[in-house]
Amino acid sequence: MSELFDRIDALVASRSVLPPPAERKRLRQAHGLTLDEVAAALDVRRATVSGWESGKTEPRPPEREAYARLLGKLAELYPADTNVAPPAEGTAVPGTSGGASASAPQAQPVPTDAAHEAAAMTTGQNTQPRPADDSVPSTAAPRPARATRASSTSRRPGAKKAAPAAALTGTDPRFANGPLAVVDVEGGRVRAYCTGGLVLDVPAKSLPALVDWTLVEAKLGQPKLSGPGKDADPLLVLTQAALERYGLPTTLTEEERLAGRIPEGHKAVKQLARAQWKLTKRGFGPWARIYRPAAGSERACVQVCIPSWNALDARNWGEAGQLPPAELARVLGVYASRVMTPRGSTAVTGLELMTALHPPTRASRSDAGGKRYSEHNPGSLGQDPVDCAPCEAPDGHPLLAGLPRFHVRGPAEKLFEEAYDWARPMTDGECMLRHLVGIDVNMAFAAGANGLTVGLGGATHVKAPAFDPKLPGSWLVDLSHVDLSRVKVGREWVELDASLLPSPFTPKGERPTGPAWYATPTVAYAAELGYEVRPIEAYVRHESGRYLDGWYQRLRDAYLATMADLGVDADCTPADFLTAMDGYRARDPELAIVVSAVKATVKGGLGKLRERPRGEGWKPGQPWRALARPTWRPDIRAAVISRTRTNLHRKIVKHAAFTGQYPIAILSDCVVYAANGPSPLDFLPYREGKPLPGGFKLGINPGLVKYEGTQTVLWGEEVRERFNAPELNLARYIKDGTVTDADNGE
Repeated sequence: MSELFDRIDALVASRSVLPPPAERKRLRQAHGLTLDEVAAALDVRRATVSGWESGKTEPRPPEREAYARLLGKLAELYPADTNVAPPAEGTAVPGTSGGASASAPQAQPVPTDAAHEAAAMTTGQNTQPRPADDSVPSTAAPRPARATRASSTSRRPGAKKAAPAAALTGTDPRFANGPLAVVDVEGGRVRAYCTGGLVLDVPAKSLPALVDWTLVEAKLGQPKLSGPGKDADPLLVLTQAALERYGLPTTLTEEERLAGRIPEGHKAVKQLARAQWKLTKRGFGPWARIYRPAAGSERACVQVCIPSWNALDARNWGEAGQLPPAELARVLGVYASRVMTPRGSTAVTGLELMTALHPPTRASRSDAGGKRYSEHNPGSLGQDPVDCAPCEAPDGHPLLAGLPRFHVRGPAEKLFEEAYDWARPMTDGECMLRHLVGIDVNMAFAAGANGLTVGLGGATHVKAPAFDPKLPGSWLVDLSHVDLSRVKVGREWVELDASLLPSPFTPKGERPTGPAWYATPTVAYAAELGYEVRPIEAYVRHESGRYLDGWYQRLRDAYLATMADLGVDADCTPADFLTAMDGYRARDPELAIVVSAVKATVKGGLGKLRERPRGEGWKPGQPWRALARPTWRPDIRAAVISRTRTNLHRKIVKHAAFTGQYPIAILSDCVVYAANGPSPLDFLPYREGKPLPGGFKLGINPGLVKYEGTQTVLWGEEVRERFNAPELNLARYIKDGTVTDADNGE
């Protein structure tokens, strides 16, 4: 009989009543759940849940019963007649490290009066409602009711925080309030706006007291990203009102801006010193680090970010520096949960992320006496810097101090792996077409880092070595014999018009004229094209590994999760993808800022691998500060750029071999083609929705391409004629068509 009842229950469950698609989405967002979390709980794909919410598909047993149960529970918490709008997706969960694929949930809306009172009875929180604040834009999480002074915290009563599926085992109680807080002064009271809509009352009346409060009471920080790593220090973002309250200037003078800090004699700095707090060598600047020497494993360090001192560079963070506190906390919180707590500029954070994922040391196994020691962490770059090869050294490096003054190194002396900046005149046939269409490779340099084997230790110099594509290093080899008019594509030789193609071996697309230094991926690509390579000499690194894989994966997942929150999914059809990308930034400008910051983290982090001198009285031939880092590795940067450029050239060659179409211009990861229509679909060879294997494919994943912009062929010819530059790089202006005299040195 029980089996019969089970079948009856299953039959009823298979027809469980579900609310309309729009209501399903409202309920999920009202509880701060992301698509990833719901999908993980129901053991389905993210796109499946998205389809249920859009009405494209309906759940089927056995997931339907579980989904109906979830929506029913949420409907009890958030009835349809509530007057509080659900918050937008994307805000990080306090204290969550932000798994690679998990989106961070948003703050909770204020519950109905009944739920409010019931929650207050169980939590003991103040039930006094707070009037709506009309000054907060609708995209921000609604502010919670204020807490009593005794608790020094406030949350929305009755609203339970939804944790990502990866964190269901519990949030680290040390960092219960998230990785960071934006400190502001409102009505004479100091408040700390945290992620997830949480607001804390700050009792500190001085800067040293603020640091103490952050470490003792605030419960801010982020768990380590790797087993042997360290937890992230709490981050305080100080608004202008907070700066005034704590005796700091709201803006920097020109002298302070150039120095990157306020003077050591400033009263706030002296106040910290009297309280026995220290600053790093960079002093108290836009990104400051206030600490006391570690006692054992206990760290006492607080990071400070000051937007009005240009800590959040508009080139990477857009308008983040002008956002109200709650919105700024949301932007930085999403970034922190998906990438890491910012440690400085996006470039600094990109480099710090590499170290956080591959700490230089780890604890050894216990010896006979039970003691453990610090030892090298395999797969990391170690604690000590390694010398670069002479060919990898940038101009002014101490290795080059013996060169004659004003000596200019040529390709046979200097490794010059950079991104493309190439263009050519249009053919008569291309001039007969109507449009110039630009496509852009998503996260191109991140994709170039994925799966790349790089050197972990120092270089070994060898003469006349046999080329090994699996051995990272720099190779002196003559590739001038590689003829692009006949190359190998896969297993077949194909004929191409070499005059319409850039060389894959030089950033300007010029054919090499003799021996030159190249990174391993460039030489490997020459062999792939079917030509013999015979290195003259090389600097190779036998200790190697895929050091950047975890870095790539975390940044990729951060990018994809944020773009998904903006309505651009990874499984879109080409036409749907183009539609979804159209105006995606306007759907949630705050999350669009996060997207820009993630992309800047990729490029900036790779750039830091070969950081150049930054003033400080440096002279050519002298060492500069960055050389003392184990992460100063120009060879790794060169390898990533080499692989990115050859990846792009491979796609261009396959496209040309299949369609007979050649690029007009290339700038880094943007490629421009002439076409009869204004869309990428007018020249990309899709057949029955499937792209050319190994060629360009529309999509949001790193390495796939998106639409960059369209101009007319007449526009391109007019611009080149105006500046008398038949090879002006039109890829630089394809997005909006704006070309100024300043762009061309006039």
